[in-house]
Amino acid sequence: MKQYLMLALLGMGSLSCKTDMVSRIEPADIENGGYIRTVTPYPVGNSTFSVSKANLGGTKMEFVAEAVTPNQGALFATYDLTIRFVDATPANGTTPSTTVALKSIPASAFTKDATTGYPRATIAVTGTEALTATKLTAADITNGDRFEVNGTMKLTNGKTFTAANTGANITGGAFYSSPFFYRINVVN
Repeated sequence: MKQYLMLALLGMGSLSCKTDMVSRIEPADIENGGYIRTVTPYPVGNSTFSVSKANLGGTKMEFVAEAVTPNQGALFATYDLTIRFVDATPANGTTPSTTVALKSIPASAFTKDATTGYPRATIAVTGTEALTATKLTAADITNGDRFEVNGTMKLTNGKTFTAANTGANITGGAFYSSPFFYRINVVN
C-alpha cells in the first residue's frame, strides 16, 4: 500500500510541474536610456564642490563628464544644467531663490575618449557664473551658503534623464557615478 501511495504522489508531483517556454529577449528590443558619468573627480561622493567668495572668478565646480548611451553615446544630444541658490545664512539677510537655466552643453562639445569610446567633456561653473545665473551679487552670499546644480541629459530620440527618473544604482552607485546633482558650497 505504501508503494502505491508513493507512486501516486510522485505521479501527481510530476504532473503538477509545468514549465512554459519563454522566448529570449533580444538586447536591441530593450528600451535604453543614458547617463552622464563623472569620470573625475572619482569617486564623486556627494557631488560637492566649493567656490571662494574672495575669488569667485577663479574658483569653480569642475569635473570630467562622460555621456553614456547605447552605441558609444550616439543618442546623446545635450546636458542641460539648472541652478538655484540656497541661502543657509540668514545673518546677512534672506535671499529667496528659484531654479533657473545655467547652461546647455551640446554633444558637439564632447570628444570621443580613446579608451572608453564614449564622448567626454570638462564641465565647469565658476562662482561668477553661478552669481550671474541667479542674478545675485557677492553681497548676497556668504560662507555657508550654497548653489545646487541639477543636470538633465537629453537624447536625440526626445527622452530626458534626471536624478528623478534614474535608478539609485546609477545616481548613487560608485561604478556609474552619475548623480545628476552637484552642490557648490560658498567658502571664504
